[in-house]
Amino acid sequence: MARRPTIKDIARRAGVSESAVSFALNDRPGVSADTRARVRHVAEELGWQPNSAARALSGERSGAVGLVLARPAHTLGVESFFLQLVSGIQEVLSAGRTALLFQVVDDIDAECAVYRRWWAERRVDGVLVVDPRTEDPRPELLARLGLPAVTVGGTGAPGPLSSVWADDARAMARVLDHLHGLGHRRITHIAGLPGLAHTARRIASLRAEAAARGLGPREVRSVVTDYSDAEGAAATRRVLAEPEPPTALVYDNDVMAVAGSAVAAELGIAVPGRLSIVAWDDSALCRVTHPRLTALVRDTAAFGRLAAEELLTVLAGGPPRAREGEQPRLEPRESTAPPPATY
Repeated sequence: MARRPTIKDIARRAGVSESAVSFALNDRPGVSADTRARVRHVAEELGWQPNSAARALSGERSGAVGLVLARPAHTLGVESFFLQLVSGIQEVLSAGRTALLFQVVDDIDAECAVYRRWWAERRVDGVLVVDPRTEDPRPELLARLGLPAVTVGGTGAPGPLSSVWADDARAMARVLDHLHGLGHRRITHIAGLPGLAHTARRIASLRAEAAARGLGPREVRSVVTDYSDAEGAAATRRVLAEPEPPTALVYDNDVMAVAGSAVAAELGIAVPGRLSIVAWDDSALCRVTHPRLTALVRDTAAFGRLAAEELLTVLAGGPPRAREGEQPRLEPRESTAPPPATY
């Protein structure tokens, strides 16, 4: 393997001392502008990069931020949301030559252990915290460690950490407005993981919006899953087999919505003739499925960019704050229509 170039190699090639190289590369006074330019040119020619571990040990930044996902690994491979989110995050970080350290773990305890290890080893300068919980130990832990962080998908309420958030409650109200306006009175929400803050917000919003329209928990309700196509399909089978099945289903992601549409086709239930379907997050899956699925549309990559920009602001000394992302808009397509009069 080729040997990694060192400061000594740069000094030899540039014809200066090692201390002059250190001053030039770290923007410290003590060398002329010509020497600084020559040293940097030689460093670029040799392909030299700073040793992030050594810089961290010396008290400088590591040049990396972290992202930990505490979700079942099998649910990540089929869900487009996180891929789009990470692409937006990476777009901002790469422009500033900041690395993204990514790890998947089994549960929230393992995630907290990763934060403690990263802090002790000075592996990252800050972290992006996803999937806020209704009972969440992470904000207090990160504040105690002094590890800068931004929560992605919080409520917008003041807290110890900066956050970027979207109004899930208002988005759910738009979905119910659409379905209720078409005449649906039996609506089931096939929700995501229980314990997640946004799952709780969506369920609470659905319940409140239904009550405002005179609909109770027997007509409008939520069923939790793990976001996977398998659980989405299983939940769909259960609710459609009931004596009074729903006339509309709202799914918390695109994968479950497509799986649910396939179950309806298998059971001979016409969409949207007998059953209307809405997907929470739009994707290519929703647009190529027949019929095309009504969906909430938002720029998830832009949400990722907002989160990364906010973390860089925090690392630059900015105070904790909450920034709201783009509000999702509902795009009606062929999968929603008025319910049959006799169903």
